[in-house]
This record gives sequence, C-alpha cells and structure tokens, in this order.
Amino acid sequence: MKNKSYIGISFIVLIFGIWAVPKILAKFQKADLVTIGPVPKFELTDQNNKKISNTDYLGKVYVVEFFFSTCPTICPIMNQNMLKLQEEFYGNPAFGIASITIDPEHDTPAVLKAHADQLGVKNYNWHFLTGDKKYIYDLALKGFNLYAGENDKQAGGFEHSGLFALIDKEGNIRCRKDSFDNPILYYDGLEEAGIKAIKEDIKKLLEE
Repeated sequence: MKNKSYIGISFIVLIFGIWAVPKILAKFQKADLVTIGPVPKFELTDQNNKKISNTDYLGKVYVVEFFFSTCPTICPIMNQNMLKLQEEFYGNPAFGIASITIDPEHDTPAVLKAHADQLGVKNYNWHFLTGDKKYIYDLALKGFNLYAGENDKQAGGFEHSGLFALIDKEGNIRCRKDSFDNPILYYDGLEEAGIKAIKEDIKKLLEE
C-alpha cells in the first residue's frame, strides 16, 4: 500500500514536471523580437524636478517618445495613445514611459507637471523629461535616429517623429519584423495598428 502511494505521488510529480518545465524555461527565453542595440545613454530632469537617466529604467520595459506640451498636431494623439498603454499596464511596476520634450525652453518641470496632471498620468514610472536643448536634439537625432527640429513654418514651431521606441529590461531597443522580415525599428505612435503591435510586444518583453 505504501509503495502504491509512493508510485502515485511520483507519477503526479512527473506529470507536473512535464507541464511546468516548458513554462519555467519560457520565462528565461528571449521573445521573438529583434535587438536593435543599446538605448542611448541619457540623463534629464522630470516633472517632479528629479534627475532621471536610462539606468533608472533598468529592470523595466518602457516606451520613449519625443513631443512638446504645446504641440497642436500629432502630440495630443501620441499622448492619448500613451494613456492607452498606461491603462493596459496600469499597476505593473515593470512598465514605464519616457516622454522627452523637444521644447525645453518652454517645457520646464513645472509646465510638464501641469501637463502630466492634465493628461491624467497615474503611472509613477511615466517621466516627462526636459533639459538642455542641444543635448535633447542630439539624443533624438544621433542617439535614437528619430527626427526632431525647429520649424517656424509648422504649427507650434517644431516638427518631430510620431514613432515610439520600445526598450527591454536590459536597456536594449527591441522591435518586431514587418511582413518582409525586416525590423520595423520603431512603432507607429499615431495609428491603432501601431499601438496594438506595441502592446503585444510589451507583454512579450515583460515575460522575459
């Protein structure tokens, strides 16, 4: 009787092991996303007048955008889509957002704080970042290779990319491939398809 019980328990343990091992191993496997390279190093000041660098995001999956608070064109769409990401991953301490202004002369920490409050930002890992203008433009153009510039012919006086960068827990820029098997590099922050894609890929990176 004792031997039968032992065999029964061993069988249950074996079955559990067969079921659990692939799931445990999956936790340590990389998602099927391309690694573009390390995120450019940065240190800027957030809406709470706190210094925030790329190292503060280590251990978190986060999204980077370039915007400015008085933008009358694409920024409101981008911010609303960021709010969708906040809602999707609300309460997860491993998710964050970095919204970097390209108009730092206007967008002081106090202005960005008011902007964040107006948007309804609740995620304490969502930092609205400001700093030296040249530093920020070098970060956008040379670091991320995302366009940002002053243009008095454009509404608001600036123009910039509407793309979102996705960063993994180790500080690497990651992305999916397109239908031609080429890396997309960045995600469309203006269209629903881009937001759907980045939501799916954030979930994959959170599982790594």
